[in-house]
Amino acid sequence: MANTEPAIAAENLVKVYKAGMAVDGISFSLPQGSITALLGGNGAGKTTTIAMIMGLVMPTSGRIAVLGADMARDRHRVLHRMNFESPYVDMPMRLTVRQNLKVFGLLYGVPDLSGRMRELAEQLDLVDLLDRPTGKLSAGQKTRVSLAKSLLNRPEVLLLDEPTASLDPDTADWVRGHLETYRKQRGATVLLASHNMMEVERLCERVIMMKRGVIVDDDNPERLLARYGRETLEDVFLDIARGRREASDMREAAQ
Repeated sequence: MANTEPAIAAENLVKVYKAGMAVDGISFSLPQGSITALLGGNGAGKTTTIAMIMGLVMPTSGRIAVLGADMARDRHRVLHRMNFESPYVDMPMRLTVRQNLKVFGLLYGVPDLSGRMRELAEQLDLVDLLDRPTGKLSAGQKTRVSLAKSLLNRPEVLLLDEPTASLDPDTADWVRGHLETYRKQRGATVLLASHNMMEVERLCERVIMMKRGVIVDDDNPERLLARYGRETLEDVFLDIARGRREASDMREAAQ
């Protein structure tokens, strides 16, 4: 019998900082094997939401569960089955690429770590970089290393923050293809935060839009385009970010 338990489930999730409300009572559920975009402008609450999913930030109220584990109490049960990638989170710069991957692999308890590192180095074109200090790499090379780190433990839940940032178009396209293949082969659940709307349209079967800490829309790309009367997700994103849909709804209600 197929497992119907959601990979990620957020229930009335709230996070309040001293500066104010970052996340304001959001709820969503991601089925296992799905790929979803979490979108919003600066200050929308995306980063805080992802941090709560990872168990790095505790919610003020509400609940977040990953693979059935409450991340506020039982995250140790599933952390080895998750991973995260962001080119904006630096690895130790003095360590070589090989040393960094080994450290993270040991933390995740990756079996046959040498073999897994060799496999990823070949797949992500890192073979010639393995013994180079991470701090000496270009931005694009660091992004590929970060992606390799995120796949070391063959995660069932993969959280991605701008996974193709700093990559040239050809390499970025290759990385997207690799992520699609990995998700399908592993049956992994992917949550993607990206400002590249073409990337979102290509990869994601669902889009969750956030603004000021709340979810303002949640649907597949095709229905979002139809609902907003737009041809691209970038235009939909701009409508939401700039309040153009809200203004249009107010004008229609007044007529």
